Amino acid sequence: MSFYDEKKKWNSFDFSSYFSRVTEEDVLQSIEKEKLSEYDLLNLLSPTATKYLEKMAQKAHNLKLQHFGNVICLYIPIYVSNYCSNGCTYCGFSMKNKIHRRHMTLKEIEEEAKEIAKTKIEHIILLTGEVKDLSTLQYIKEGVSILKKYFASVSVEVMPLETEEYATLKKVGLDGMTIYQETYNEEVYDKVHLYGKKKDYLFRLGTPERAAEAGLRTVGIGALFGLSNIREEAFFAGLHLQYLIHHYPNTTFGISLPRINPAEGGFQPDHPLDDIQFVQFLTAYRIFQPKADLSVSTREVPEFRDHLLALGVTRISAGSKTDVGGYTNQDASTAQFEISDSRSVEETVAAVERQGFQVIYKDWENLV
Repeated sequence: MSFYDEKKKWNSFDFSSYFSRVTEEDVLQSIEKEKLSEYDLLNLLSPTATKYLEKMAQKAHNLKLQHFGNVICLYIPIYVSNYCSNGCTYCGFSMKNKIHRRHMTLKEIEEEAKEIAKTKIEHIILLTGEVKDLSTLQYIKEGVSILKKYFASVSVEVMPLETEEYATLKKVGLDGMTIYQETYNEEVYDKVHLYGKKKDYLFRLGTPERAAEAGLRTVGIGALFGLSNIREEAFFAGLHLQYLIHHYPNTTFGISLPRINPAEGGFQPDHPLDDIQFVQFLTAYRIFQPKADLSVSTREVPEFRDHLLALGVTRISAGSKTDVGGYTNQDASTAQFEISDSRSVEETVAAVERQGFQVIYKDWENLV
């Protein structure tokens, strides 16, 4: 059985009808529960629940303190290639866009790593466009090996890999991976992915399971909000998280709520996620899965990010660059998307501390 089998059970579910029947009492009962069902998640994602954001926020805050303490862990991305063979309508790296593309040499990756290491952040994630003949497994493997010299924990956000490929990367120090399904709606998924390997919905959907089977310590998932009905997307992402936690107890799972930011190509989302809904979904995830990591990236503006810290967030990116060579200004390429929080690591740390949280630069050491 895979998550797709679980998802199919909900394919004919009438979300609109259910949400219209959710009462205030339903929401309050779901907030107070210690162990929530899928229907409790639906209640917390419903329009009715927006009346109780303060209660949800307080519950989320308390659960985060209970399971993670008063800390925020930092991570930072490194983009090493923006060549891509996929035709994703929403992405700045899409093959259809005429952009400045770069593919870093291993020497350049090391130079970039040295510069990033000056920030003292010990958790890094390596990202590439999806071109398997260019960003090969060997290239990624050598990139991970380089990063392991400078960082305690190395993750990847690359094309979906097979279980044995993740196992190969683990042997050289890979600690985790992140992959976004983008949209859980199969029909919309097909429309926004025009061509390329990424058009394979099922292969992408099964990627977190393959990574967990390979023994990776951390796996991050999420939907890219803006592509399809936001409440349905939030539900399926939460359902996916629940499935993974239940079936792979030796892996730590996390979830993010990335929103579509302006990027090359000018894609405009049909289903934008506003700030109130963002807070609702974030707190709903914390209440639904108290032990899951919750990450917020620099897609969000500084003031909003700062206020999210008390709502169950465990990890944030800092000082991020989404262009290849962005940290050393090595002929910086076109960025994947516009960053909304351009503060330095030092400025981000100061902001976190002003909110009363302790910054953690490293919470794990992989000794491979």
